[in-house]
Amino acid sequence: MSVLVLDPKNTALVLIDLQQGIVSRPTLAPYSGTEVVAHAVRLAMRFRATGGLVVPVHVVFSEDGGDALRMPTDASLRGGDPPPDFSDFVGKISPQPGDLVITKRQWGAFYGTELDLQLRRRGIDTIVLAGIATNFGVESTARDGFERGYTQIFVEDAMSSISAEAHAFACRTILPLLGRVRSTDQVLAAL
Repeated sequence: MSVLVLDPKNTALVLIDLQQGIVSRPTLAPYSGTEVVAHAVRLAMRFRATGGLVVPVHVVFSEDGGDALRMPTDASLRGGDPPPDFSDFVGKISPQPGDLVITKRQWGAFYGTELDLQLRRRGIDTIVLAGIATNFGVESTARDGFERGYTQIFVEDAMSSISAEAHAFACRTILPLLGRVRSTDQVLAAL
């Protein structure tokens, strides 16, 4: 495992879907939504304190749901109509002055958003990814980030998924091909 050193001037913390309707799901594993948020808050505080960019990302759909994807699939994660606060950031992750808020309408945070443009304009070439779900929003964003040439670090204990097995598979098999997998403490020490 290589030593991790991060320069806050060219590094962004991208927090995927730490919002009411996702963090509150009781079936997250191996970490609860509360645990993921606690680690994300520590990361965000350090990034802000060192001059790094924090990018809270949330998925938002129009009231009529007309902008939501609806292709035929064999399975679905949708559980009916979302509650009114579905897209609201969890309190401790609420955007602060200087943060870059990204609104998306699919799993990945790059497609159809200003994320790539805004990161490049700010001189960001490294992204630290955390959030929910590991093998959906985080992994989709990671694949796009890799294809765009970003150096990526994935914070294993600041992510969770619909099962411990899905999280472990992504962290052991997919994400190491797209960047480096580290813990919250390792990322904090690298800043």
